Amino acid sequence: MTFFVLIFEDTVYEVRDIFESAGISEGNISIMFKTLAICCITHITAEICRDSGENAIASAAELWGRGAVLVLGIPVFKAFLQIIEKII
Repeated sequence: MTFFVLIFEDTVYEVRDIFESAGISEGNISIMFKTLAICCITHITAEICRDSGENAIASAAELWGRGAVLVLGIPVFKAFLQIIEKII
């Protein structure tokens, strides 16, 4: 995981610059990266559990990952609704 972060560090900064130039706040950018990390970790965990023959635990890990993404995405959803209110 550390190796992945070191390799793609420049790419992450480039993506951050693109989001910032599009007017997306730093808080929402951080939430998006955290959500991506949760998705990756959840997928890896579920696949390891499935390879070990523990399908029930894999399903539980996926469920908890989805719940974490849902809770983490609430501020982004609120910002989205505020943008829609401004348009209407």
